[in-house]
Amino acid sequence: MRAQNDFRPVGHFKVEHIRDGKVIAEYEIPNGIVDAGLNHILETEFHGGTQVTTWYFGLVDNAGFLAFAAGDTVLRHVGWVECVSYDEVNRPAWTAGAATSRQITNASSVIFTISATKTIKGLFVASNNSKGGTAGTLWSTATFGSPVPFLDNDLLRVTYTING
Repeated sequence: MRAQNDFRPVGHFKVEHIRDGKVIAEYEIPNGIVDAGLNHILETEFHGGTQVTTWYFGLVDNAGFLAFAAGDTVLRHVGWVECVSYDEVNRPAWTAGAATSRQITNASSVIFTISATKTIKGLFVASNNSKGGTAGTLWSTATFGSPVPFLDNDLLRVTYTING
């Protein structure tokens, strides 16, 4: 007999686009959890793998975007490139609150301060905080659908939730 509570993690981003102190757009974006992320959960929980204690958000540049793939990793993702046009020195950390009701979310929202006029296609979550870095584990990727244009000093306020 099959269990009634199948574990199928899914996540979604809530993004607020802020300009001059005012929210000018809001986005609810479902994400795809990549193979490396799912394998990490299995390896950590059932095979003695090492826990990632902090995850980080990154931005996906619209320039050259083709597609996300389940096989994408931090090192190898041929359909997209990271956007590093933001003021923060490192990728911002996702600080998760306690899990409850089969979900976990930010304890507080994360802010990106855009540093140039730029069009952004989406976001990702990875285990390494280095902007443009290629080490670590990729957890998930998400696209706005349509590319979103940002101006220098626009803010992105990001909340991320995973449901099990």
